[in-house]
Amino acid sequence: MIVRNTRLTRSRRGDSSERSLISPLELRRFSGKLGYWLVFALLLLLTLTTIFPLYWMFSGALKSTTEMFRMPPTIVPEQANWSNYPLAWSRMRYNLYFSNTLFLALGAWLLQLFVSATAAFSLSKLRPAFGNVILLLFLSTLMVPPAAYIIPQYLTVVHVPLLNVSLLDTWWAIWLPGAVSAFNIFILKSFFDDIPLDLTDAARIDGANAWQLFVRIVLPLSRPVLAVVSIFSVIGAWKDFFWPFLVLTNVDLQPIMVALYRLNNRAEEPLNLIVAALAIASVPPLVLFLIFQRQIIRGITLTGLKG
Repeated sequence: MIVRNTRLTRSRRGDSSERSLISPLELRRFSGKLGYWLVFALLLLLTLTTIFPLYWMFSGALKSTTEMFRMPPTIVPEQANWSNYPLAWSRMRYNLYFSNTLFLALGAWLLQLFVSATAAFSLSKLRPAFGNVILLLFLSTLMVPPAAYIIPQYLTVVHVPLLNVSLLDTWWAIWLPGAVSAFNIFILKSFFDDIPLDLTDAARIDGANAWQLFVRIVLPLSRPVLAVVSIFSVIGAWKDFFWPFLVLTNVDLQPIMVALYRLNNRAEEPLNLIVAALAIASVPPLVLFLIFQRQIIRGITLTGLKG
């Protein structure tokens, strides 16, 4: 009996390890093989359409200015000028603008994560009165185009009500308006709703208060979705251009995207150095995604599943 159960267990493990979208029996047929390779070719083509622009940017930075304007264009640089990257780094003052962007992204990430997580926890686990109405009001802000509230937001930053101070040329002008994100609150609340109430009820019986529930129970179980929100926050702050361009007139405080815009407007800057500067600026978001891609996919999957 034990041997039979062991064989049954092994057979089930073998079946589960061989599960796929197309069964091995279908792959033995000509129609199954044809469909498999057609799907593989389609996915490979779609992958190339996303990789080729990156290759074109990084390889274009190695070309000379005359080679970049040559028609038909060259796929591989005739002579790789690797000095374009350090030259663009020095001409762009990347040490300053990279540190500015990192500091802006760090502050935006901390504020968004704190505000969004606490708001989602309050709506999900503390169950306030009219919580659904509050959530609906949060979601209704997603229906408003960002361009519609640029002017009132700018006037608020110029003269903050009650405080009577101006936040122009300060990083608080970027951190505070972006601290509340209805999209992040919705994602976090959806994830917090799936955390069993038995865990929080047991913690309450043991004498835990709301903050202890949030820090010791909810946050440790929400690492996948917190990774997703973190990536969205950091990449959003990294690529933001228009709002920092409006509120940061001091050149020494501007992030890298605004600095690239000023570099592009210089008539004396060659095109290959501009492309090299764009390639350098795109490296941190790409590295960040490659490092946390598993957490991003897992968080999106867990957030989208119910039950």
